Amino acid sequence: MLWPWHQKTRRSREHDPRQISASAPALSLRWFARPLILAVAVLVTLFAATGFLGLQYWQERQAAHHFVEHSRQVLETLDRLRAIVAELETERRGYLMTLDPAYLKAYGVSDESVRREAQALQTLVADDPLQGLRAGHVALTIAATLREIDELLKTAGTSGLAALAMIRSMDEIRSQIDQMVDHERFRLADRESRAEAFERRWTWLIAGAVVLVVALAGAALALARLEAKRRRKTTEENIQLQSDLAARDTKIRRLFDANIIGIIIWEVEGRIFEANDAFLRIVGYDREDLVSGRLHRTDLTPPEWRGRDLETVAELKRVGTAQAFEKEYVRKDGSRVPVLIGGTMFGEGTDQGVGFVLDLTALKRAEAESREHERRYREALMELAHANRVTTMGQLTASIAHEVNQPIAAIVANAEAGLNWLGAQPPNLERVRQTFDWITGDGMRAGDVIGRIRALIRKAPPQKEDMEINQAVLDVIALTRSEAFKNGVSVQTQLAEGLPPIQADRVQIQQVLLNLIVNAVEAMAAVGEGGRELLISTGRDASDGVLVTLRDSGPGLDPKNVETLFEAFYTTKPTGMGMGLAICRSIIEEHGGRMWAGANEPRGAVFQFTLPLASDETARLPKASKPTGLRSATPMTGSA
Repeated sequence: MLWPWHQKTRRSREHDPRQISASAPALSLRWFARPLILAVAVLVTLFAATGFLGLQYWQERQAAHHFVEHSRQVLETLDRLRAIVAELETERRGYLMTLDPAYLKAYGVSDESVRREAQALQTLVADDPLQGLRAGHVALTIAATLREIDELLKTAGTSGLAALAMIRSMDEIRSQIDQMVDHERFRLADRESRAEAFERRWTWLIAGAVVLVVALAGAALALARLEAKRRRKTTEENIQLQSDLAARDTKIRRLFDANIIGIIIWEVEGRIFEANDAFLRIVGYDREDLVSGRLHRTDLTPPEWRGRDLETVAELKRVGTAQAFEKEYVRKDGSRVPVLIGGTMFGEGTDQGVGFVLDLTALKRAEAESREHERRYREALMELAHANRVTTMGQLTASIAHEVNQPIAAIVANAEAGLNWLGAQPPNLERVRQTFDWITGDGMRAGDVIGRIRALIRKAPPQKEDMEINQAVLDVIALTRSEAFKNGVSVQTQLAEGLPPIQADRVQIQQVLLNLIVNAVEAMAAVGEGGRELLISTGRDASDGVLVTLRDSGPGLDPKNVETLFEAFYTTKPTGMGMGLAICRSIIEEHGGRMWAGANEPRGAVFQFTLPLASDETARLPKASKPTGLRSATPMTGSA
């Protein structure tokens, strides 16, 4: 059911007269390109040339033979004329010598023969000016001589000696005849040599023609075999092509009937001619709806997707193919189904094509489930991070209590001093006012400590805001100052001035700093010799972000376990859970940064992380690989 429209389109292209006329020159060129046709054409041309040359040689040969025969006829006529003249001379001489009438018994016959042969000679040599002139002169001479002889014969009794003298004039006639004979024999010899040359050339021509015909016949036979081989190969290729086309047609038909994906045959304007069962299941229609023509792309497409459909139609008309894209279809029951659709036209000059439709319902459901799992993972991570903060704050209970007790004790002492100044006579109001200022400052300091603790242990959803990384570092140092003092650790800072703000969740970044500081203090507590120093520095990194570095002088890290440090449940502490550094890296990566560790020189470990700037700061600030300024390294230690 898929193929009738395709075959109809193909037949319409095959019967298009414009395409036939356009393919006619290519067809004629293809015919002329065949070697057998070319060989036959060359052979016919050579046969024509050979025939023409042979006809020309045959004509020349016939002319040469004609000339030879003509010369022989002239010579024979001259011989007869000379014989008749000699016979005539003998008759007249015998009569004049003997006056015997018996010599004149044929009188008149020889004269007529001489005249007839002379006239025949003139006719034969009429085409030759020289011989014609000689023949005419001979004829005139003979006629005049015969008249003179006849006159002498009448007076033979009285002029016998004169008649003998006149008869001798026949020698002149013989001389002229001999000249003509010599000339004609020369011409005969020339014409016979030319005839022999023509015969030789004719023989060579025939031999050459035979050789050429044999050669061309051999070439034609070879080309015929080559053409037969080529046609056989072409036939085999056509058979193989037909077989491949049939196999491909079977595969496509199998794909169409397999209903793995939806396949439709459509007009570019939207009408759907044919569809497989997979597509009908996707849109919820049956085959009766398809046959009745109720399936149309416009009816299946929601209003908000019709603009995208117009772009697809324009793309199909322009390039013949539409790249796959996601959209929605309206099912027969009114519900919507997400699909991935692509299509292509059958060919130029047609408005029909094939489309492939893939149901994305399961994929969208899986994506939704994946997002839900991601949300739950984030919530679990936040719960774990909160638990980690509470645990860390529990570990710092003594230090925190010390930090709170200090301002409270100072408040009590200042209050007692104030009471004493009020009980004096007279009361020292100036001292009392100064004491109240001290009490206010200590109270605010205690409130700041409690505020920091509450901020760290509170449980709230992440909330990114613009924050100063240097202030976050100082706030965490203030919370851990007593712990560092208790373990004999000197905390120093080297904070770059003028750092732009970052977009981050303050509590999460402070948790990262708190974990790294506590880990460094606990690691250095086990060091028996040498100073215990922790240097915290900030600056700009190569990607225009903020770089935070913590360098300690503890026992250092095993190079083999550097990457393992950030894996969950890996710890080097006897009582550790192995989640602190994993949570820290997750927080930093969630903020678009990265965290890594390495060895410090001459000893100890280095932990570094980067954080990107706020979006407006990234667009506004110039690139810088070094901080614009550094606060001087300041030791920060707690006091008992």
